[in-house]
Amino acid sequence: MGSGEGQNEVAGAVTAAVPGSFRASRDVIIRTEHFDAAARFYESVLGLKRFHTGESLAGFETGAFRLYVERGPEHGPVFDLLVPDLMAAKSALLSAGCALIEEDPAVPRCYIRDPYGLVFNIEQSSK
Repeated sequence: MGSGEGQNEVAGAVTAAVPGSFRASRDVIIRTEHFDAAARFYESVLGLKRFHTGESLAGFETGAFRLYVERGPEHGPVFDLLVPDLMAAKSALLSAGCALIEEDPAVPRCYIRDPYGLVFNIEQSSK
């Protein structure tokens, strides 16, 4: 395999299999077992304005992005991507070598780890 061949094949497979394109939202998610302490940190120490308060989710406005702190096991910072067809995107990403980390059909969304270690959330766009 020549330089970049595999990357082009993977990118082409995902692009061809997914109707529309991936679009980043302003949301970045971190998950922690220390939810209350983390929420206090971002609000008190960094001074971020809280715009959402829930039992297991807190949202903070940073200006450039919205930071969500979620209660649960840690898996690193998670970027949020919107797709026109969640099932098609999930299938294409898994076929391209990504791994499903977690799925919540009630939301609907799923956390995916790409072959290079980046974890992102994909969710169906409202368009």
